[in-house]
Amino acid sequence: MRALALSLLVLAAVVYVLTREHDTGWLGYVNAGSEAAMVGAIADWFAVTALFRHPLGLPIPHTAIIPNRKESLGESLQEFVADNFLKEDVIRERIGSAGVSRRVGEWVIDGRHADRIVREGSRILSDALGQVKESDVAAVIQEALIPRLKEEELSPVVGQLLDEVLRDDAHRGLVDLAVDELARWLDHNHDEVAALIENRAPSWTPQWLDKRVSTWVHEQVVEWVAEIGRTPDHNARIALDSWLRDLAADLQHDPDTMERFERLKVRMLTQDRVSSTSIALWDALRRAMIGSLGDETGLLRTRAKDEIERFGRRLIDDEQLSTRVDTTISNIAAYAVNNYGHEVATIISATVNRWDGKETADRIELHVGRDLQFIRINGTVVGGLAGLVIHAVSTVI
Repeated sequence: MRALALSLLVLAAVVYVLTREHDTGWLGYVNAGSEAAMVGAIADWFAVTALFRHPLGLPIPHTAIIPNRKESLGESLQEFVADNFLKEDVIRERIGSAGVSRRVGEWVIDGRHADRIVREGSRILSDALGQVKESDVAAVIQEALIPRLKEEELSPVVGQLLDEVLRDDAHRGLVDLAVDELARWLDHNHDEVAALIENRAPSWTPQWLDKRVSTWVHEQVVEWVAEIGRTPDHNARIALDSWLRDLAADLQHDPDTMERFERLKVRMLTQDRVSSTSIALWDALRRAMIGSLGDETGLLRTRAKDEIERFGRRLIDDEQLSTRVDTTISNIAAYAVNNYGHEVATIISATVNRWDGKETADRIELHVGRDLQFIRINGTVVGGLAGLVIHAVSTVI
């Protein structure tokens, strides 16, 4: 495009030279048009060149505008983006119209994307777990966690938590599980229970009487435990709930109970086995997790893949879920824009400031170069036409 614009200037100059001595007749119009075309071409060449460099290397004022004012241009572009694009209403409108949740759901269920998510996530999590050293875990437990728990008063927290559990009847399942396990143990360990009772019987009682008594006691205990299991409002359950409620209240308000709990907490935390057991549990859990994450056909990865695909289908089929997800994304984006939008926009000015002035001019010129050369071409053509009009008016006058 530069060559084409320059060729038109050269053509106008050649025509002007060839018609220089003919200022009348139709050649006069050609001469005037070519002269004006040269003026227009040179003027627009100067204007275009002045944006990016000094024309002919001459330090003419108000030239090489972009290299000299790139910082100001970067700041202006930053403010323009921040004021017109990084706005809450614009972000919410774009996210709402984009249907982000639906697109995510379609992407997840398309092809093997869910498998890829699980594979890459398993690799990252496995590598992260593998980098955790046992000494680091021990340091965290011994130097940070245990001292902090010793200093913190936990009885009100435990009491409040227990109170919430009782209020929601969340402990019923645990009680049912304990009763069922006790009933199962009693059913399968009749001999152990009978031997325990017989060993505590007086030495002067007959053996046959001890066996009958032990059998009767075992049957009564089994029946009593079974009755607790099938009766939601059993007296034993009511008594347990009452005791737990009193304990929850005392843990929050009774100084003696709170002090005893804190002493028990300190005694437990000062035991060497607490630290070693915690580290051993963490190491066992870590190794189990790494093994499960590395098994491509294992239950963990298979279940994770199924859950991701199921969630993707819900994002498509469940309109309420999709709306909630889009709203959440919009809220997060709006919060980020309102609080950090200006800082994000500074990336523009920071990037421009790192550029060299000449490099900045070259980047912009290459991006809009064709249009800039069209300005030179248009200037040549418009200048020639203006010259023809001016010569015609002069001839008429």
